[in-house]
Amino acid sequence: MKKTAIIVAGGSGVRMGQELPKQFITLHGKPILLHALDAFLHAYDDIHVVLVLPKDYISLVGSMIENHGYNANIMLVEGGDTRFHSVRNGLKHVVEESLVFVHDAVRCLVTPELIKRCGIDAQKHGTAIPVVPVRDSIRKKTADGIGSQVIPRDNLFIVQTPQTFLSQHILPAFDLPYSNTFTDEATVVETFGIPVHLVDGDEKNIKITFPEDLAFAEWRLGVINR
Repeated sequence: MKKTAIIVAGGSGVRMGQELPKQFITLHGKPILLHALDAFLHAYDDIHVVLVLPKDYISLVGSMIENHGYNANIMLVEGGDTRFHSVRNGLKHVVEESLVFVHDAVRCLVTPELIKRCGIDAQKHGTAIPVVPVRDSIRKKTADGIGSQVIPRDNLFIVQTPQTFLSQHILPAFDLPYSNTFTDEATVVETFGIPVHLVDGDEKNIKITFPEDLAFAEWRLGVINR
């Protein structure tokens, strides 16, 4: 089956406190975005990659890809106003029945092993959403805003990417009109009526959000590349 990775790199990186969006910050010799790209190219040598980017950075990323010597099947696509619209723009380039991975570009520590695990499960179940269990105690404020109550964490999970789908599920789901309840691809597919299947994620597959995340990712990439 054909495989397509849609890597979404549309964020502004405001919380990182830097002018350059975080997906383009260099870590361990490469922009964060390219570490995520590498993981997919190592997972499958026949994968087609669609990079969804802010309009003003398409030229920059084109130069990055050329300067780092990539010769894989990589397409650069302009993003949209929301993540939903950015993913929809990427999905327009899935023209054959495929296994579709949707991944956050700033999850640069994703491993080929996790990608393959998601791919195997999506082929079996139609969908595969990587998750890790919530470790901390969780409390919810009561309606009066004064008190709080514990939420049992036994069945609570943190969602990661790559969220992976058979194309016959995700493509029609993204024909739905946009809703602000769509927090990720799984919620879109679920709203369309397709149940989502959970797979074991990876605790190290963090989303780079704050400066301290950069320090961890730099250390971890150094360990991986020794």
